[in-house]
Amino acid sequence: MKKKLANFNKYRPLLNELVIRDVKTKYRRSVLGVLWTLLNPLLMMAVLSVVFSRIFRFGVDNYPLYLLSGQVVFTFFSTSTTMAMSAILDNAPLIKKVYVPKYMFVLSRTVSSAINLMASLSALIIVMFCTRAELHYTVLLSVLPVFALVMFTFGVGMILATIAVKFRDIVHLYSVLTTALMYLTPVIYPLAELPDWVRRIVLINPLTSILEMFRGFIIYGTMPDLFTTLMAFVPSVLVILLGCRIFYKNQDNFILYV
Repeated sequence: MKKKLANFNKYRPLLNELVIRDVKTKYRRSVLGVLWTLLNPLLMMAVLSVVFSRIFRFGVDNYPLYLLSGQVVFTFFSTSTTMAMSAILDNAPLIKKVYVPKYMFVLSRTVSSAINLMASLSALIIVMFCTRAELHYTVLLSVLPVFALVMFTFGVGMILATIAVKFRDIVHLYSVLTTALMYLTPVIYPLAELPDWVRRIVLINPLTSILEMFRGFIIYGTMPDLFTTLMAFVPSVLVILLGCRIFYKNQDNFILYV
């Protein structure tokens, strides 16, 4: 463990450069640049809240805030894992030339997405003020589900990056999988609206518990129950351990496929 930490510290400047590159690449030739990280969730919230508040109605108070909180969490997961999936393939020329800890490429995609997540959380706070929602002290505890979300996302990203090196089809299929996953996560609908058998399936999804904990802290000022807490953190820890295991076991062979 000490050796791995020393290795990480040695290449930390590279991680910083990779993160800066990822952020700049995303907003290259954009007039508003990084400001889009704040505008995107606000604009999406406006569109979706009109559609689902006016056309498809759910019995949820302050539905725009409910919708945006779900969108912030799921968009981070979807965007980060999609970027992480191609991290090794996109950096193949560098991997072929010099030694670099390969997990740095996946980690940089997760960190750059986390920066966007912070901007999206700022947009969420703005919406809370605009809709005159009560700002609870539990907002400070929202870092806990966000931490679980980042761990879970990084673990999934490590697994996807490993798979994508050998099986490029996953790059094209993943958008379909994330669309299906979005409907298995209570982003646009409340759990109470679901039949019991469907609710049980949705609760198996770790993103559901992370999102429910996040909404509890942000919107309702409530503490999560034991089941929600365990389902948010235990799968996140297991997935990140599994992802690192799979990645490290296969990373020496990446050079044969990129």
